[in-house]
Amino acid sequence: MQNELIIISEYCEKCQIEPSFIDMLQESGLIDIRIEGGERCLPFDELPDVERYCRMYYDLSINMEGIDAIHHLLERMDEMQREIHALRGRLRLFGE
Repeated sequence: MQNELIIISEYCEKCQIEPSFIDMLQESGLIDIRIEGGERCLPFDELPDVERYCRMYYDLSINMEGIDAIHHLLERMDEMQREIHALRGRLRLFGE
């Protein structure tokens, strides 16, 4: 499966966000940026995260440190949910 890329300057213009916001996300380690043909691009699979971060930053006025903390907490929650699911599966084995 080919990984599609979105040109950052075009995305920012269309969504009316500052390219510096994308830079801040990259500097915080929240997203990855690729260079293709001299253009800075976002992998298509990063788009849902970028949109979530945009809503936090622009709509909810959450600063970059807050976005990073929320990101960390959401990752931790996902990790814990996977662990709970695995433990429930193991408990079912003992219950049979």
